Amino acid sequence: MEVFLAVLTLIGLLYVLHRVALWAEGQGWVYYLNRKPSNSALGNAFLEIQSMIEPDKRHVVEARKEEAIEEDEQGDPPEAGST
Repeated sequence: MEVFLAVLTLIGLLYVLHRVALWAEGQGWVYYLNRKPSNSALGNAFLEIQSMIEPDKRHVVEARKEEAIEEDEQGDPPEAGST
């Protein structure tokens, strides 16, 4: 009987964890079932970790962040004839 209750409790906890993960995914905090992270997001995450381990790599992370900000700020359509 105790084993049965332990199994039921474990199943209940897993279900609650599943629902919390789905809610967190809906908030955009984690990738769980529906959305997959892009390669650039995964690469940026690894660069952040590497910059903590090797501080001399920090400039790469900062350069990528600056590029992303510049791309976000450029809202104008490209001019004809510029390549």
